[in-house]
Amino acid sequence: MKFSIERAVLVKAVSQAQSVVERRNTIPILANVLIEASADGVSFRATDLDTEVVDRAAAQVERPGATTVSAVMLNEIARKLPDGALVQITSDDATGRLSVQAGRSNFSLATLPREDFPVMASTEYSANFSAPAAVLRRLFDKSKFAISTEETRYYLNGVYMHVAQSDDGPTLRCVATDGHRLARIDAALPTGAEEMPGIIVPRKTVAELRKLLDDDEADIAVSVSETKIRFATPTLTLTSKVIDGTFPDYSRVIPANNTRKLEVDATDFARAVDRVATVSSERSRAVKLALDADRLILSVNAPDSGAAEEELIVAYADEPLEIGFNAKYLQEIAGQVDRDNAVFMFSGSGDAALIREGSDLSAVYVVMPMRV
Repeated sequence: MKFSIERAVLVKAVSQAQSVVERRNTIPILANVLIEASADGVSFRATDLDTEVVDRAAAQVERPGATTVSAVMLNEIARKLPDGALVQITSDDATGRLSVQAGRSNFSLATLPREDFPVMASTEYSANFSAPAAVLRRLFDKSKFAISTEETRYYLNGVYMHVAQSDDGPTLRCVATDGHRLARIDAALPTGAEEMPGIIVPRKTVAELRKLLDDDEADIAVSVSETKIRFATPTLTLTSKVIDGTFPDYSRVIPANNTRKLEVDATDFARAVDRVATVSSERSRAVKLALDADRLILSVNAPDSGAAEEELIVAYADEPLEIGFNAKYLQEIAGQVDRDNAVFMFSGSGDAALIREGSDLSAVYVVMPMRV
């Protein structure tokens, strides 16, 4: 195998692929990236057995072939080469080495046979559809903060992507929850997604997916089966196993009868919460919201470190209310609000609060209260 590739193209392709590689694993081949050169260009493939990334890049291929080499090592070398360099990569099957040459720099890297590299088995997908990158980015970005990190409830360790019914008809919905907060985000249902099975996309896959969704102009081809999901652009394909579990009935925890309404500037609210939470000795310390006519007082009382209080002018016309929340959760939800105002719907001091973005019902958040 022998080909030449621009340094910037190599950096982008290898960094995309190596990001799925686990730094510590007991199977040496999983630390490698599979490089396959053909007349069409070069592909870089990496996997952790649950997730697979294939990045296709343009290159001048002199001699087709394939081999595997340390993904982290190749990525580090590519990053440290000078900008604008033309990189020549050659594999020698006889010596089992891969040569990386650019200008006066020359590296010789150990390889492992391509036959040992595990390639994710092909799957029959029951639903195939296309969605704009911006739509998918909104669905996953706004929900991923609520993914649980508790391994015992593994079925909460991802985003539940499914077809749901809303007031406007069928919708593509993403939901995530950790039992303390919940995010439910809707988008128009793409053509072809009607028969999509409900699946739980793992946390790591959601993080990797973000790299496919940077280009707002791109359309992402999505394929779904009961066991796998695939996202693809013309140059990059991400395939992942889905979490084998049943997502709980989240609709039961979304309040339907909260009548006390607070409207507040989302940015001002997030900054105020951040300021008063500074005196908390623990990040999970509750911040108290005291609501009165068009006034919100945020306060934290930490016996070990001090106290803080801040007042905001808000729109509130219901009975006075005092309720406590985890400061971090409030900041995370306020940070998702794209509109100027966040709307909080309360019931009582011991009941979950519902938050939405202005009058937009396509993004709904729920947060459980804390004792104060």
